[in-house]
Amino acid sequence: MTVTATESGAPESGAPAQAAPQETGAPFAPARLAERARALADHPEEWVHRVRLDPQGRWYERLHQDADHEIWLISWLPGQSTGFHDHGGSAGAFAVALGTLEEHRVQDRREVGAGQVRSFGPDYVHDVRNTSDAPAVSVHVYSPPLATMRRYDLDAGGELVRLAAESADDW
Repeated sequence: MTVTATESGAPESGAPAQAAPQETGAPFAPARLAERARALADHPEEWVHRVRLDPQGRWYERLHQDADHEIWLISWLPGQSTGFHDHGGSAGAFAVALGTLEEHRVQDRREVGAGQVRSFGPDYVHDVRNTSDAPAVSVHVYSPPLATMRRYDLDAGGELVRLAAESADDW
């Protein structure tokens, strides 16, 4: 079964507020990003030979980048996670191709299994992690291509606190 969930991009408490993209406001809107992620995730013959499993941290490789969007392939061993982060104003989507991941928001947590897709607008803050006992592989699509990402933590009251910003040069 394939499930697509689209988020408005409205930030959780503590994150900067910005409007969600309109279907015509970004080169690729969340629904189109979800389609692109699903299409690639459904064809492992195009990428499975590239997957690496790294006990030191999530492995990732950019598969495509142009002026409108970029596509990343990410592998996850059990226990690996992103930590809370946004996408620096880019809309995005990820499709789980193999295994199961969990997506955490400040007030929400959901399992995303093989064949499922999540999509979101800019400034969406989440933490994605592999809480299963098996490796997982996911395909991520962002538009426009990522230029920055901001890292967050939760304070004692459960509010997001911005920790740092990374630029594309950092990854």
